[in-house]
Amino acid sequence: MDPNLLYWKDHGQSFLSRLRIWVSLLDPVSLLASDAEIQKAHTLVGNGEKVNEKDGDPVILSLSSVHADSGAALPLVFRPPALFPISAPLVFASFLPHNTVKPALFSQLLLQSYSAGFNHANRNSSSEQGKQMSVKQLLLMVGTVSYATCAGALPQIFINRLHVRGAPIQTFCKSILPIPLSAAVAFFSVFTVRSEEAETGIQVFDSSGNPVGFSKAAGEKAVRETALSRAALFGITGAVPNLLGLLLQRSRFFQRSSLLVTPLRHISVAFALGLMIPVSFSLFPQLGTIKKEKVEEELQAAVGEGPIYYHRGL
Repeated sequence: MDPNLLYWKDHGQSFLSRLRIWVSLLDPVSLLASDAEIQKAHTLVGNGEKVNEKDGDPVILSLSSVHADSGAALPLVFRPPALFPISAPLVFASFLPHNTVKPALFSQLLLQSYSAGFNHANRNSSSEQGKQMSVKQLLLMVGTVSYATCAGALPQIFINRLHVRGAPIQTFCKSILPIPLSAAVAFFSVFTVRSEEAETGIQVFDSSGNPVGFSKAAGEKAVRETALSRAALFGITGAVPNLLGLLLQRSRFFQRSSLLVTPLRHISVAFALGLMIPVSFSLFPQLGTIKKEKVEEELQAAVGEGPIYYHRGL
């Protein structure tokens, strides 16, 4: 079992402990580390060694930058600490009240492309080691981005194509509909981009950390949990600024000072996203468990007593 997974096994089995770890891991300063420093930190974590404070914390650098299946450094833009600085302007642009369809589609294309890339880079790749991306997986990603882009822009498409002019319907399309739509699109993106994990299975481990085979049931559980966590991330991030805007518009003070609504809405997007990223990452354990009776029969015979572990991905 990879040293990163062993660390999550020992320290990340409760929500509060995972949240505390993720708050530390999402520090963007770790993005400045080189690949050589990352591999050194990963080796130190595996050997159980410690370094001087001036060299930084190898645990934080390893957990935030190394893929737990391949042991290689993640692409810089798809590391967890890069999620907020890159996705924040994209999320903000996707929630803007666009006047036409093209800007709405373009903002959604950027957001969904990055989301699909992040989901793919942080997937469980235990069954794909030594293999290149298949044509099927590439087409699946392209189709996911295309579908999610159109789905995310549906509110603006409805307004323009149906020539919606009524204020209540426009409010519904611009402020209410994007909330469940954002959650559904985020769930769909994870579920489709990582669908091969449920088809081919992911590596599972016994209570001692020894690999015992590949399980499709564990793959389905890992993808489902990650999809739910991503739906919570984007759903709540979409709900906070939209609902806040509706409340502020009813306030007498903000009716007289309408120019304040827009900057407060922008601030609320960044605040909600920044708060929800570590919370959503902590909803389910990175090293998940599945009951012995729920995996394949051949694995049940190979596993002794105790839980069966799997890497959930991110």
